[in-house]
Amino acid sequence: MATGILGKKIGMTRIFTEDGRWIDVTLVQAGPCIVVQRKKKESDGYEAVQLGFEEIKPKRCKKPLLGHFEKYGVPPMRILREFRIESESDLKPGDEVKVDIFKIGDRVDIAGVSKGRGFAGVVKRHGYSGGPNTHGSNFHRRPGSIGQSAWPAEVYKGKGLPGHMGNVRVTVQNLEVVDVVPEKNLLVVRGSIPGANGGIVEIKHSVKIERK
Repeated sequence: MATGILGKKIGMTRIFTEDGRWIDVTLVQAGPCIVVQRKKKESDGYEAVQLGFEEIKPKRCKKPLLGHFEKYGVPPMRILREFRIESESDLKPGDEVKVDIFKIGDRVDIAGVSKGRGFAGVVKRHGYSGGPNTHGSNFHRRPGSIGQSAWPAEVYKGKGLPGHMGNVRVTVQNLEVVDVVPEKNLLVVRGSIPGANGGIVEIKHSVKIERK
């Protein structure tokens, strides 16, 4: 069995529990994914499957990659990702991986690319408090002093400064699977996940807890 699947973030909503409470959830179109390549320890040094998500027309695929798909007899796919698997797994090229690899109550880790916010200052990017807002202070949303004098005369690595905010890979761990709808390839997880609506995400069984 595959340990993960590719999906597309649909958006957030809320659902009501049996005791009348409502919880925030995120809807994800999880799969179906096609196994493109099966990697084995004997030939590749590790056990994994390469999954493809969202079929595309051959003319939209670059020729070297098109040859890769033709080699394994699968249609061209827009997204390719690798997922580690157990050595005894019987997955092979052409097999489908669907959302039913998860069940209600499972814990999952979801990785995606966060929303890009462009160039941002230290108040927005790092949560700095800024300076006084009174007239004449000339220090409102600036970073303030960032280094030392004659020694060591440098700015330490990791100092929070203005710069590009967002648009980085983010993983949210240990999210609870609230519902699984196989006929619609739908996965419902509690809480929020990285990225904008329509963004591609990787969903894996959580590494923080022991799976049954």
